[in-house]
Amino acid sequence: MTEPTRAEQQTFDLAGEPAMGRGDFLSTPSNALALAAVENPDGLPAGLLVLTGPEGSGKTHLGQVWAARTGARQLESHALPAALPALLAPDAPHALLIDDAERIAETPAEEALFHLVNHLRGKGQILLTARRPVRDWGLVLPDLVSRLTAAAHVALAEPDEALLAAVLVKLFNDRQLRVQPALIDFLLGRMERSLAEAGVLVADLDARALRLGRPVTRALAQEMLAEREAAGLPLDNPPSGGASSN
Repeated sequence: MTEPTRAEQQTFDLAGEPAMGRGDFLSTPSNALALAAVENPDGLPAGLLVLTGPEGSGKTHLGQVWAARTGARQLESHALPAALPALLAPDAPHALLIDDAERIAETPAEEALFHLVNHLRGKGQILLTARRPVRDWGLVLPDLVSRLTAAAHVALAEPDEALLAAVLVKLFNDRQLRVQPALIDFLLGRMERSLAEAGVLVADLDARALRLGRPVTRALAQEMLAEREAAGLPLDNPPSGGASSN
């Protein structure tokens, strides 16, 4: 029996988990300050850092780099209240990574984070990732606002063209797709300047190639973008949705 071709397989997302190691993080001037902050051998400033940036800017990847170096426990913000007793235990890790920290606003997670900040003060480290600075989270506990506002903040800058090109190549590689430089140049000239947009385009091109049984090429991308333009759709809102990374 003949093995099914890639086009004959069901159109699943075959990307798998993106590579999140230090060697997979693409360093450019736009993210150099943030990278230096999480790799500082002396630890986070005063043990507390707020890392901000838009969706797909690399916050999650940088958090993973830091967690791998420090052995930090990783939590989503909504899980803080339930995890608090274990996090305050004597044998709990003294390094903590909390993703999407701005979502704690006006929830029980605010009080949980306040207790953690106090508990680890002077003896541990907390790295918080968020899309916006603390002042825009809508926190209601004044003492927590004070502590977090006083913490070090590092913002990921808007990606430059060199970073976008490298990220596009990496995203295609994560999906086991080897593409020509002409495709990367074509996308760079037409896409929104965001890493989230890069994720959307790569995911949608891969899905289209699977559906049509064609390779991922400049011609395929040109057809896809022309269809979106004709339909009046922005690049970051494809009809079938898309994946992006933080």
